[in-house]
Amino acid sequence: MTRPTFVEALNTRPWLLADGATGTNYFQMGLVSGDAPEIWNFEFPERVRSLHRRFIEAGADIILTNTFGGNRHRLKLHNAQDQVREVNIAAARNARAEADAVNRPVYVAGSIGPTGEIFEPIGSMSHAEGVAAFAEQAKALQEGGVDVLWIETMSSEEELRAAVEGAAQAGLPIVTTMSFDTNGRTMMGITPQAFGALASSLGTQPVAIGANCGVGASELVATVLGITAARPDAHVVAKGNCGIPQYVDGHIHYTGTPELMADYARIALDAGARIIGGCCGTSPDHLAAMRKSLETYSKGTRPSIETVEQRLGAVSELAKGFDLAAAGAARRERRRARD
Repeated sequence: MTRPTFVEALNTRPWLLADGATGTNYFQMGLVSGDAPEIWNFEFPERVRSLHRRFIEAGADIILTNTFGGNRHRLKLHNAQDQVREVNIAAARNARAEADAVNRPVYVAGSIGPTGEIFEPIGSMSHAEGVAAFAEQAKALQEGGVDVLWIETMSSEEELRAAVEGAAQAGLPIVTTMSFDTNGRTMMGITPQAFGALASSLGTQPVAIGANCGVGASELVATVLGITAARPDAHVVAKGNCGIPQYVDGHIHYTGTPELMADYARIALDAGARIIGGCCGTSPDHLAAMRKSLETYSKGTRPSIETVEQRLGAVSELAKGFDLAAAGAARRERRRARD
């Protein structure tokens, strides 16, 4: 039987389940803070493949390669900037082997994270440098056999544009997500609604756009509501953190239970997400609960922010679309005009 392509599955399936966390699960498997998880693709390939396998067994339709920091600028922190091709090919092959070992379609997404540099005009990274770095990584992921390129956790327009332009050189479908972790905005101030408009202006159109990471399930769903309002035509990704991180007994622990993440998956579907998964703190157990929840559910009515808060937790005022600081400034300006 011929397997549908990733884009065919995206266009015909009511939802696709993406996998969960990489880093937080690797820490439980022995990764030491400060080490590069990407080097595990060589040093501990069985650990990498084991996590992919567990997510597939939990029901993932999409698994992301262990290459979030696989560009030359991030790898330079570990003196591995000349191993971009080797790192990304090895990671893609690790994921591909596990995806191909099961008798259902599982798609391999080549994870492409930020460079860690600030782009011009605020920083020193030029557009051309960014494009070259992202193209280098994307071509290696394509060579390794990924189905789609997955640009994630972006925060600035400049880096997003460079990433998409560079990734497009590999000739694969592109998914791109931003992280809205600063009161409903990215670190560089982009709102979900602005991201929707920005994505529509890209030279190469992503097959899906959305949000990952951020501040927890409730805020992530609020972000999805903003993106889908701005781009009702788009396939949208929801890949939220598993609750809120807390420092417990020397370790970071995420508060989200499998029950919370199961409810999050249903609400994200109602909010308009087509690809639903987990980010930091999301284990295979959480993902299995999400799969079971989605399989026994039909998309319902679009949730209100009040519904999101009741079921998943508080949402910041800015994520709701209320900029209190701006509103206060406008009131002060009106008073000055009257005086």
